[in-house]
Amino acid sequence: QLQASGGGLVQPGGSLRLSCAASGSIRSINDMGWYRQAPGKQRELVAVITSGGNANYADSVKGRFTISRDNAKNTEHLQMNSLKPEDTAVYYCNAVIREVGRYSWSNYWGQGTQVTVSS
Repeated sequence: QLQASGGGLVQPGGSLRLSCAASGSIRSINDMGWYRQAPGKQRELVAVITSGGNANYADSVKGRFTISRDNAKNTEHLQMNSLKPEDTAVYYCNAVIREVGRYSWSNYWGQGTQVTVSS
């Protein structure tokens, strides 16, 4: 349902852009977000964006990361600038989706994409 892409290796201070595409019998998508999990740590919220475009960020990424979405294409993006070694983690996209023919909302996760910030 969710396919993430765009991870990789980047030097400190560099940039990466992550993308996530939702597919399937989608009626509508509510919140979309990005989470990350570093080795030995719990998964944490990085950024979330509502269907109306309101965004919230973890304090650690404010001013450096920007989340966006394209409702027509069922995609979301995370532009990451001024990357630091502590941003190294597996990044997961997330979306709350209502499928065609269903009345309830379901939480979906992408497969994860590795981001490594190192010189």
